[in-house]
Amino acid sequence: MTTQTRDRHRAAYFAFDRFPSSKGSAVHIGHMADELFARRGGGLLGVLGGGDLPRYQREDGREIVRFDARIPNLLDRAEAFSAWVAELIAPHLDALEICHVRDPWGALPVVTVPGRRHRVVFEVNGLPSIEMSHTWPWAAPATLAKIAEVERFCLRRSDAVVVPSRVIAGAVARHGVPDDRIHLVPNGAVIPEAPSRPAGAPERYIVYVGALQPWQGVDVLLRAFARLADLTDLRLVVCSSMPERRARRLCGLAERLGVAERVRWRFVLPHHEVAAWLAHADVSVAPLTGCARNLDQGCAPLKVLESMAAGTPVVASDLPAVRELMSDGEHGRLVAADRPAELARAIRVLLEYPEQARAMGGRARAHVAENLTWSHSRARVAEVYRTIAP
Repeated sequence: MTTQTRDRHRAAYFAFDRFPSSKGSAVHIGHMADELFARRGGGLLGVLGGGDLPRYQREDGREIVRFDARIPNLLDRAEAFSAWVAELIAPHLDALEICHVRDPWGALPVVTVPGRRHRVVFEVNGLPSIEMSHTWPWAAPATLAKIAEVERFCLRRSDAVVVPSRVIAGAVARHGVPDDRIHLVPNGAVIPEAPSRPAGAPERYIVYVGALQPWQGVDVLLRAFARLADLTDLRLVVCSSMPERRARRLCGLAERLGVAERVRWRFVLPHHEVAAWLAHADVSVAPLTGCARNLDQGCAPLKVLESMAAGTPVVASDLPAVRELMSDGEHGRLVAADRPAELARAIRVLLEYPEQARAMGGRARAHVAENLTWSHSRARVAEVYRTIAP
């Protein structure tokens, strides 16, 4: 099933993620791959496909090859992806200098090449051994332990490990990776021009942007929104990167809470449309839960950065990874996770004091422009490439 590429590449990037897509991971992949390939005359991008995405695509010097095998079991699919990467990379080994990977499934075949000459950059945005205990709760502890061992094996054999937050850096260090091999490259955002108001946007609304997994805390947000029932003109807009079928549980909760008529759902929106919904919202909310996935492993929520870049004040859970991006009272408000009453109170205060809220949004936008754009992120990862270049 591997598509033969036409060139021999000096750089390769592999991700067990669908690309392109409406998810934040796809935005990140696009920027990092572009930076890697810009300095090496193009490159090979191996990602997940499916749907109407072509198996092979060529864009200037970048060749995109997509793994689209339909394998229902996640671990079987991951194992098949590893074999696919090994086959895909084989013709390039004589020329390959740097290989950037985002997960152990792509890392394993590139760190185990006999006599390998290429350098490996392992970018860790999450650890499957932790993620899967939340996304795949029926996974046996022994299975998760084996995945953790694969993670350790790949991390220790990588030349550099890139992380988007200090919390994730700590999780990587606990896997035995030396500190001098761990590089902090925060996520970035684009400072948008003033986008037009989305068609059909409510006059007054708060917004949530992102996925719908339990750790995102959308259920907490719905419970908080129910406490704002006296604000009869206020609407909640949920811009989900997931398809509508994944929202059934949350839609049912909205019905039971009596807020369904006041919630507007938008599914799988193009990224530029999400930016418009953010820019015209009164408040953006990032209600991440205080689970192990967000605390022990950490996260680097693009929803917070992109809200700040839009100049929209943010109400977010007071988690260590979020505190790396924003300050309470300066760029928005931080509240204790998993507490709908406190979340509702913080949202209400920003709505009641719009001038202060706008000032917070302005400071947030300036903070991102000065420190946290994708240009900043690309410059940092370019320095990592330069440091380990053969």
